[in-house]
Amino acid sequence: MIVADTDVLIDFLRGEGPHVKRVALELEHGLATTVVTAFELWSGSVGSSRREKAVGTLLEAMTVLPLEAEDARRAADVRRHLEREGRSIGMADSLIAGICVRRRAVLITRNRSHFERVPELKLSMAKD
Repeated sequence: MIVADTDVLIDFLRGEGPHVKRVALELEHGLATTVVTAFELWSGSVGSSRREKAVGTLLEAMTVLPLEAEDARRAADVRRHLEREGRSIGMADSLIAGICVRRRAVLITRNRSHFERVPELKLSMAKD
């Protein structure tokens, strides 16, 4: 399973960035994202009906993975581990990582500096 992070979906909506072609390709093959990313996208679309419509259309074309109890546990493990190392990535990224790690999903993101810190998380590079 391939999961897109917020930053690459924002780039896709803007039509710019290194992952645009990759997101378009993966959308044809069942690209997923997380409920955390859906929240972040909806939050960023406030005030623009055109942007809100684009976010809605994009999310309807994707599988939006929920935050289940086991995902929350994995996210908490990630957060505690990284905080002990003094390398915290924040709550939203911890939740996204927990969802992906539990499902053994590959995350497409530009935010490699955060997500590379997460043991067991698989990351993908752009193929544009």
